[in-house]
Amino acid sequence: MDWSVIWNLIDPRLVGVVAVCWVVGFILKSTPPIPDWTIVYVVVIVAILLTIWMLGWSPDSVIQGILAGSFSVYGHQVVKQTRSIGKESKG
Repeated sequence: MDWSVIWNLIDPRLVGVVAVCWVVGFILKSTPPIPDWTIVYVVVIVAILLTIWMLGWSPDSVIQGILAGSFSVYGHQVVKQTRSIGKESKG
């Protein structure tokens, strides 16, 4: 599946939520006592809470929060994997 399809499903008002989630994930990744496997869950929960706060409580808000948090994690992984490919080709 092309991730641009998922991006088009996310409410445009939630671009800030995606950015905040990216920052939260970066901070958590930089915090030694936080296990890596928990980061995705924390990011998605933050996204859901922010989305509910912005759009109000509804099942659609929960789904939008999951999409925003997931897209944030996906975006981070794309950048990380792209950088590792660049390092491998130089070395």
